[in-house]
Amino acid sequence: MADAMNIGVNLEAFSQAINAIQALRSSVTRVFDSLKDGMKNKETLEGREKVFITEFQDNLQSVNRDLNELERLSTLVGRPSESHPLHNSGLLSLDPVQDKTPLYSQLLQAYKWSNKLQYHAGLASSLLNQQSLKRSANQMGASAKRRPKVQPSTLVLPPQYVDDVISRIGRMFPDMSIELFRPNGTSAVLLVTLGKVLKAIVVMRSLFIDRTIVRGFSENVYSEDGKVTDHATTALLHYQLPQMPDVVVRSFMTWLRSYIKLFQTPCQRCGKFLQEGLPPTWRDFRTLEAFHDTCRQ
Repeated sequence: MADAMNIGVNLEAFSQAINAIQALRSSVTRVFDSLKDGMKNKETLEGREKVFITEFQDNLQSVNRDLNELERLSTLVGRPSESHPLHNSGLLSLDPVQDKTPLYSQLLQAYKWSNKLQYHAGLASSLLNQQSLKRSANQMGASAKRRPKVQPSTLVLPPQYVDDVISRIGRMFPDMSIELFRPNGTSAVLLVTLGKVLKAIVVMRSLFIDRTIVRGFSENVYSEDGKVTDHATTALLHYQLPQMPDVVVRSFMTWLRSYIKLFQTPCQRCGKFLQEGLPPTWRDFRTLEAFHDTCRQ
């Protein structure tokens, strides 16, 4: 009863009013049923009219009685609280054609979805803040008061640092040759030769890979882009970590090196070496397994 007092509604009277509404609907239905059926079969016309008028009057009296009962209970129900969850938009629920314009129900659904989105975004933000890029957890001790060293942006890294990263990656993969050129200022262009399988041109701005073109070992570099070039472009979009650009370059070169056995590794799904005359040109970004372009779907 305390809850009923808080919201300003007499719940017992409200329940009785619902029953009264159902009774009123039933009595109104009986009125229309009697009008639909008309005069029932009797021996004389006068008898049919008399029975019809009697039944019709009884039904109307039932409607009047149920309506009076509903009006009496409506005064006992009380007025609900004026604090709508969506302020004035709560008045949309009073629309008599709600089935045709369900604005209020859709607004409530959007409001709940927005609350859930805000809640999950807060959780994600707290988790990401915990995964700060630190060399070790011990730095949270005495050195925590010192300001962390600001790492240079990927667009302003010195050329010496870029050369050192590319050199270390080249030593990691002895079967992959990496040549670095700087045709225009500080921007770097890498010519990557993977055995006798393929060659790749990687255009970089500092340590940010801008574009890559992959060609066969003896293929003209100006020929039309093929499957491997498309897959390499997709890999550039997958390997993204702006805070650690050297990791991005190393991950991409590791993925590119998986093509060293392009013509020797079967598809991991169909088990065939060739499909429509092409080897399995797709490499999984996580496992580096080989798939045909149609088998990876």
